[in-house]
Amino acid sequence: MDRQPRTLPSVACVRCEHASDLPAPRLTTLVLWDGTTYGAKAMRLLLTSGGVTNSSICDALVDLLGKPIEDSSALCIPTAQYGHPWVGPGVKAWQFISGNSQNPMVDLGWKSVGVLELTALPSIDEERWVPLVRETDVLLVAGGDVLYLCYWMRESGLADLLPSLTETVWVGLSAGSMVMTPEVGEDFIQWRPPTGDDSTLGIVDFSICPHLAPDGMPGNSMAEAEQWVAGISHPAYAMDDQTAIKVADGTVEVVSEGNWKHFPRDR
Repeated sequence: MDRQPRTLPSVACVRCEHASDLPAPRLTTLVLWDGTTYGAKAMRLLLTSGGVTNSSICDALVDLLGKPIEDSSALCIPTAQYGHPWVGPGVKAWQFISGNSQNPMVDLGWKSVGVLELTALPSIDEERWVPLVRETDVLLVAGGDVLYLCYWMRESGLADLLPSLTETVWVGLSAGSMVMTPEVGEDFIQWRPPTGDDSTLGIVDFSICPHLAPDGMPGNSMAEAEQWVAGISHPAYAMDDQTAIKVADGTVEVVSEGNWKHFPRDR
């Protein structure tokens, strides 16, 4: 489906050379080195908490694509929504697919948008869907239950395909971002696979606590994030819905017009 792009506020980006636990200004693009060596040629990632919610995150997306959004093809993946009791199945899955959700992703003005439903893939031949994924510029991955998403990524074969998608951009929303990390912590587990395995894909070596919010507001408070990170064995980031993490060419960047905190490995 072709949709009109959502208008985002016009702002500029500020780039710094590194970051640790410095207070986050309202507008930052910060290059972070965690000691991770990513492959020189690997899938490019935009890991968001709330979607493409501001022009800085939108600029980061365009940079990863290497061309305008209106010239890029997209597939949306709603699968994570079905596993979460607060999200789906039902109207929220339809809102995400149709570009009518409160999290800007599908409605950005793509050249084309299709649906890749992971639960259906094991029942059809790979030649029906693998070429489609390979020729698509960006995968838009909904939030929901992260272990449910991870399970179906593995069962469908998409997880095995990821290392070869060197020209593809992965845009995750909440669980769609967390699935790329090595662990999510007990606080974010609602559903477990039949095997009981609670590991995620480990494409990056840091964990994410999304939806950081001021005390008393919907989301996760900083105190809750700090309690969560005590059970995480990797570096981690807590970030609000105005923040994303960009991974490309061995570099990890936080792109933010909001609030976030980096928890290093030695804390």
